[in-house]
Amino acid sequence: MAVATEKEYGLFINGESAEPASGEIRELAEPATGDPLAKAAVANEQDVDRAVDAARAALDGDWGRTAPTERSRLLHALADALVANRKELAELEVRNVGKALSSVKAELAQAVENFRFYGSAIASIAGRANPIGGSLLFYSLKEPVGVCGQIVPWNYPLMMTTWKLAPALAAGCTIVLKPDSATPLSALRMAELATDVGFPPGTINVVPGPGPTVGAHLVRHPGVEKIAFTGSTSTGAEIMRLASDGIKRLLLELGGKSPNLVFADANLADAIPSSVWSIYYSAGQSCEARSRVLVERSIYDDFVASFSEAAAGLKVGDPLDPETQVGSLISNEHRDRVHGYVEAGREEGAEVVTGGEAADGNGAFYPPTVLAQVDNSMRVAQEEIFGPVVTVIPFEDEKDATRIANESRYGLMATVWTGDPARGHRLARRIKAGTVGINMPFTAFPGIPFGGYKQSGFGRELGLDTLDAYLETKSVIVSTSPKPFNPFGL
Repeated sequence: MAVATEKEYGLFINGESAEPASGEIRELAEPATGDPLAKAAVANEQDVDRAVDAARAALDGDWGRTAPTERSRLLHALADALVANRKELAELEVRNVGKALSSVKAELAQAVENFRFYGSAIASIAGRANPIGGSLLFYSLKEPVGVCGQIVPWNYPLMMTTWKLAPALAAGCTIVLKPDSATPLSALRMAELATDVGFPPGTINVVPGPGPTVGAHLVRHPGVEKIAFTGSTSTGAEIMRLASDGIKRLLLELGGKSPNLVFADANLADAIPSSVWSIYYSAGQSCEARSRVLVERSIYDDFVASFSEAAAGLKVGDPLDPETQVGSLISNEHRDRVHGYVEAGREEGAEVVTGGEAADGNGAFYPPTVLAQVDNSMRVAQEEIFGPVVTVIPFEDEKDATRIANESRYGLMATVWTGDPARGHRLARRIKAGTVGINMPFTAFPGIPFGGYKQSGFGRELGLDTLDAYLETKSVIVSTSPKPFNPFGL
């Protein structure tokens, strides 16, 4: 693939590729093969300063003067550019991240729709006006919050970049985006495409670099008004601390240990394959993966057998093969971390029904793994493994299922499988999660707010709520009276 192989990628600042101030270049390898992929610049604090200056200049200049109708046109043009370059972007993402092409195609389709949704949603930006008594009239203005620092993780660099860019651009903000140093390629290419379709220089800046230095400097930077972050809960907590001095606006989408509840009256022909997909579709490297499967005890053994058989039959392998269902993990180090959790589960008394051993050969592959006879208090049921490992936990009744589902510090996503519609709606109210699916496995759609309860974060992405989060509301109060005011009676 000429676009990636042996190519050197710079930073993207002020509408063009830029050399890193330190001269540091990272060698990128394909997770699925270990083969060299590309070279990519690594930013430092000085580069962040340059990017923030460019974003501020664009906000005060060309982008700040861009009318809402033109912002809408540009967002739709960027969506068109993603469609026109979809094969290149998909292969770039697959080779950089290691996940299966089938997953990346779905992510790319949503990426396009994210820009289209917010390009249309610009028409919803409006204040309100009303008299407030006597001769006073109130009206409100909606204004962009300013320069936004956005930090996206390695597991969804392309799709998460659009989650971050689209609402901020629709609101009229400018952006300094920090992708992970290991997976910057699709974000850098997207910034190039944005410039090609007409976004003014400085509107979108991309500075890949380490979180503890580049990310921390971006969060603390006095020229940044808002931070949006997707990643681990521990890093989210550190971002809250770093952002506190500047009283920055925050949007945090953090970790998850999402439950998947299966009742005895569920349609198992639907629930089992959907539950398999819900954990393994991105090799388990997804914050909302339903990694805890809670099953009513009367069907527990049969469910585990059928689920494990389906998991063992998934095709694991070359992520560029259209038939592959589970690609590689992001790195050998991460694969070892995932396996460490499986070993910890064994020690706690969990039964490894299928999987549980790293594959031989090159690549960071790990097989779909099922841990049965799990108690919700075990580490494997409470901590985010972030790999293709599911824990299957029995429950007695609806009350017990609700208790187990909520006994987690996380609250991002949940799925309920039942033949009783009333039960589905009852549980949707009782489960503490930002999104609850009833008899369907899918999670995120443009236009539907997505985010977490508890330590899964706060704020919402993908919805109109998100657009409002990138806007400040200014109240204006004006007198229509011909008489002067004299409150003190002077």
